[in-house]
Amino acid sequence: TGTVIDDQSIELQSLQILYSNDTIRRSTHINVTSYNGLLLLTGEAPTETLRYSIAEKLRPIEKVNKIVNEIIIAAPSSLLSRSSDSLITSKAKLALFRIDELKDFDPSRVKVTTENGVVYLMGLLKEHEAQAVVDITRRVSGVQRVVKLFEIIG
Repeated sequence: TGTVIDDQSIELQSLQILYSNDTIRRSTHINVTSYNGLLLLTGEAPTETLRYSIAEKLRPIEKVNKIVNEIIIAAPSSLLSRSSDSLITSKAKLALFRIDELKDFDPSRVKVTTENGVVYLMGLLKEHEAQAVVDITRRVSGVQRVVKLFEIIG
């Protein structure tokens, strides 16, 4: 429970920092997702300098153990693209509930986020669970690529 609250706090602090900066707020589209102290940055920024700057602004946040910066250099995505990504995320989450062959698998231990058709998977999983999650996610319509950011447990 404490880790979940920490992750929510990391996400809220990140958004506060980003939205308090006029340049970032006006010229980028950034999503922040935290799981077990891993902070995933996705979205679009117009320059490499701004992409790097965003990660650096968030690095001092307490309880952030690692930052994975997947922000691409591009104009902010369209509302249509973001809606498509939301649909893919929902379909991927739903697909996880259809994993029957894994004893004691809990789909709620997997955090799913999608950006430009790329699905990012985060969670604390056993090796065989991670592979099953990736396999089922790859079969979801609209998924261009799957990026695994799992922490593998015993």
